[in-house]
Amino acid sequence: MSRADELLEKINGLKNSHVKKLVDMRMEEFKQNGGKASREIFKELCFCILTANFNAERSIEIQKKIDDGFLTLPISQLTEELRKLGHRYPQTRARYIVEARRYADSLKDVISRFKDSSLLREWLTKNIKGIGFKEASHFLRNIGYNDLAIIDFHIINILSKYGLTDRPKTMTKKKYLEIESILRKIAKLSDISLAELDLFLWYLETGKVLK
Repeated sequence: MSRADELLEKINGLKNSHVKKLVDMRMEEFKQNGGKASREIFKELCFCILTANFNAERSIEIQKKIDDGFLTLPISQLTEELRKLGHRYPQTRARYIVEARRYADSLKDVISRFKDSSLLREWLTKNIKGIGFKEASHFLRNIGYNDLAIIDFHIINILSKYGLTDRPKTMTKKKYLEIESILRKIAKLSDISLAELDLFLWYLETGKVLK
């Protein structure tokens, strides 16, 4: 059995375990997020801005505590809140969030104009500071898109462990799309979406199914 086949076997094992129910619950949660008002969707974007080079679980806790403050707090106060809550880059992330507020009321309309999720991802990376390919993919997955890959170090670790990619020194757009293509093939062979695959792979690496 090849290393790739081993990984497929592990994924299929998870599909037939209690983890499948956890993944299904998350997928339903993401779908519901996409139906919310623009300002609620904006708060999810803020969460994804926080996750760049920072811990996802801690970002979830910060999002819960700040909540509407993402929409209302002055930059100095938002910076202080992020600092108190232990974010690694409080000043920079506060600035990105405050600058992104110009889209808080129109974000849902902007999203609805795009029929192609890849083009929407490109728009996000070009128009929202602090949002790269990973963060844009994460945001779109969390509001119901299921055809983009969220490539972080957990995913790289798994693919590298099974000989499917090398660990890149820097994540260029070209490299991101190459790895996304590998993940797309794995998802197809596993008969699941890229969004579901991400959750299963995250579970393999961390033992958790987070958003």
